[in-house]
Amino acid sequence: MISYLRGKVLTTTTETVILDVNGVGYEAYCTGAVFRKLTVGAVAELYTYLQVKEDGITLFGFDNPKEKELFLKLITVSGVGPKMGISILATLSADDFALAIATADVKRLSTVKGLGKKTAEKIVLELHGKISAAEVLGASGDSLTLPTETPTAKLSALDEEAVSALMGLGFTRAESAQAVKKAHDLGATTVEEIIMKALQGGI
Repeated sequence: MISYLRGKVLTTTTETVILDVNGVGYEAYCTGAVFRKLTVGAVAELYTYLQVKEDGITLFGFDNPKEKELFLKLITVSGVGPKMGISILATLSADDFALAIATADVKRLSTVKGLGKKTAEKIVLELHGKISAAEVLGASGDSLTLPTETPTAKLSALDEEAVSALMGLGFTRAESAQAVKKAHDLGATTVEEIIMKALQGGI
């Protein structure tokens, strides 16, 4: 099993990178987070997943172990193979993917090339509640500071929706409600904006 590579970036395509590791070229399909850090000629590192099939061997590369864990959960969904999983994480960041799951945003998932509405719905159904906020934030490399104050004000219907979505990502109700309040202070006006600010560690 090849689980990690470190080497010089020889070349990249729209989907893959070739790393020269001690004179051996490894080609890997990579996530968007990986491509944002790559520079041809520079040294890079990948956390990898090796798929072995009768018709060949394929390597997939990730920015860090948490992103790889997110991918491994994604491919547990029936009908989602490794190439589709890497395509999703190449199109959507870890934060965007988690937001789509939390808000059941099938339309956002369906923007991924080759991902149909039925499969997108299945991903939301099977992964909702299985991807924690800590995993998502770890995958994107951000840090999270959770509030401890318990709000007492009654929440609106919109705020309750945001609270429910945040709880689905692993926050407690008190943390979620306080996050909603702080998000409003920061200018958030929609459920999507509130959740995104939480995932970005801005709350």
